[in-house]
Amino acid sequence: MIRFLALLALSLSGLVGASAQGLKLPSDLVTASLVAEPAAIRPGEPFTVGIRMVMRPNWHVYWRNPGDSGLPPEVGWSLPAGFAAGALDWPAPHRIPVAHLMNFGYEGETVLLAQVTPPEALAPGKPVTLKAHLSYLVCERECVPGTADLRLALPVAQAGTSTGTNPQTRALFAQARAALPVPSPWPVRTIAAKDRLTLTMEAPSLAPDSVSRVAFFPYAETAIENAAAQDLRIDSAGLRLALVRGNPDDAAPATLPGVLTFDETTPEGPIRRAYAVGEAPAIAAPATDALAAPPIPQEEDGLTLWSAVGLAFLGGLVLNLMPCVFPVLSIKILSLVRHSGEPPARVRLHGVAYTAGVLAAFLGLAGLLIGLKGAGAGIGWGFQLQSPVVVAALAYLLFGMGLSLSGVVHLGGGIAGLGDGLTRRAGLQGSFFTGVLATVVATPCTAPFMGSAVGFALTQAPAVGLAVFASLGFGLALPFLVLTAWPAALRALPRPGAWMDVLKGVLAFPIYATAAWLIWVLAQQVGPSGLLAALFGLVLVGFAAWVWERGHGARPAWSWIARGTALATLAGLALLTLNLSHDRAGAVARADGTEAFTQARLDALLAEGRPVFVNMTAAWCISCQVNERTALGTQAVRDALSARGVVYLKGDWTNQNPEITAFLARHGRSGVPLYLLYASKTAPVVLPQILTAGTVLDALAILPALPRSAALAPQER
Repeated sequence: MIRFLALLALSLSGLVGASAQGLKLPSDLVTASLVAEPAAIRPGEPFTVGIRMVMRPNWHVYWRNPGDSGLPPEVGWSLPAGFAAGALDWPAPHRIPVAHLMNFGYEGETVLLAQVTPPEALAPGKPVTLKAHLSYLVCERECVPGTADLRLALPVAQAGTSTGTNPQTRALFAQARAALPVPSPWPVRTIAAKDRLTLTMEAPSLAPDSVSRVAFFPYAETAIENAAAQDLRIDSAGLRLALVRGNPDDAAPATLPGVLTFDETTPEGPIRRAYAVGEAPAIAAPATDALAAPPIPQEEDGLTLWSAVGLAFLGGLVLNLMPCVFPVLSIKILSLVRHSGEPPARVRLHGVAYTAGVLAAFLGLAGLLIGLKGAGAGIGWGFQLQSPVVVAALAYLLFGMGLSLSGVVHLGGGIAGLGDGLTRRAGLQGSFFTGVLATVVATPCTAPFMGSAVGFALTQAPAVGLAVFASLGFGLALPFLVLTAWPAALRALPRPGAWMDVLKGVLAFPIYATAAWLIWVLAQQVGPSGLLAALFGLVLVGFAAWVWERGHGARPAWSWIARGTALATLAGLALLTLNLSHDRAGAVARADGTEAFTQARLDALLAEGRPVFVNMTAAWCISCQVNERTALGTQAVRDALSARGVVYLKGDWTNQNPEITAFLARHGRSGVPLYLLYASKTAPVVLPQILTAGTVLDALAILPALPRSAALAPQER
């Protein structure tokens, strides 16, 4: 959350700077081009291309781990049939301080290299065109998001002929390769303490007075405190660099993958050294030989606008059946029974108002999300629930609604802006607010079809993204809209009567259950003191409701005192809630056979050829919790994972985690759940967002079973 707020502050300061200095366009700040090393290509022979970015003075773009803020450049390839592009090679970065933050990136000019492999069958003579869509964030004090559509036409030479390098780019590629980190020629070890990590490089040949500007850049975004000083000591045994750990409560890492750089003075002059240490640095392997997916349903990638809009609409329809939304929708249907005697035209207006509330909330959340991502924030769908303040406030709101449904307090026009008082009002504003509330409580739920659609929306232009989110909202609103517009359905509803008070009381309990679940989510985000404060907050909500009700119908003096006390209690509740983020929960030891996800751990396992199952989840994601209990937590699935030697990595996105956010984005997702099965170093199999045990077992069937002795868990051996 600190990184998110810092980015927001930098973006707001950027708006002020932009207004004072004039609007800065991305094309004015970064000149991007696609360049190739050879003058021509030959069939079946890999060649190197580069994404060249030239920045305006004092502006910078980011490394693969951007540091405390920012986003790394992303490249989407559009290649002719049969061509395949490998992972990007990242030059060694520099430390770039911005205010109290430390970023990792490039100033001046940088070239990101990638290897492209053409097919064996390639007709000579006719040029081929390579296309790449580059998205980036360029920053000084303010940040400006930019994109560039790059293209390059290359001739095809006859097989067996010499193509040679392009003389115009020869020096450029030589410099780009010289900037890449190379494996360390000396042993490097990691020594972990409670709050510090020490890198030791056994390099006795390094003269202490010849080394300067030593810096370490981890691949994992949360491995170290980026802005903290990196204390250096060099003696006859080698180099030692002390680092401050980013998450001291996490298990100490055995290795610390990253890039170590320093300047060395040599007889030929100063040279910048860059060494890759720890595990293999690859982010992703080329997807040229992916395994065929097993016969299980998978959501479609490579979406178009219309297919994304269709998937979003279907996802919105299914959201109505999710446990987040159904209690709120039930309350609104109950209000329709109360107003069934109104003219049909008036009832239809309730449906339109509800739909307007849903669309306004979806477009508001989507606009905020798109804007913050454009400013460099590493967030995704459901980002607001990563804040303990938002989770607690939503729990208090629903708890207050439950008290109203139970008859503890009757909310009227005097405080019409509070929760249930608006959702049950006769006016159209009640229907509008119900739509807003339904949207807010729907964000913890991810319905089928939603993941691909939302991921697509957040990688497109803002207008396209808003269109997808509007379709999602319309799908959520449609059942209620149809109910209000269909007179026959309204006539089928029972007449108002005493039974409504009974049903109203019954509907309070799903609301209480949702509030209890939100408090459980909060328990994953804050420590014991924060959880105690949140529970005391529920007491304050109940007290405020009781005092308010005591003043209802009383003498004016007592009524003012009671309501003043209630409002003062709610003000105290607000102060208590705003301080919840100060007591964040520490890491929890895992006893379920899973490992905590990090990109470095995944890379290391894939480099060893190990099969890996990745589960991206969050405590506030109801779909995730249901999947873990009904599918992933079953004994059959656990046995199948063990029998095939699959390493189970779990990424917890309950709190903001930039590394998980970046991983989701690389797989076209902007929220959880996400389930991936890596059978080899190639592209993973993507499982559906709603799982069954059979679905997971079918996916695991592509892996061979290990011998019994090899499949035993460590605790069984």
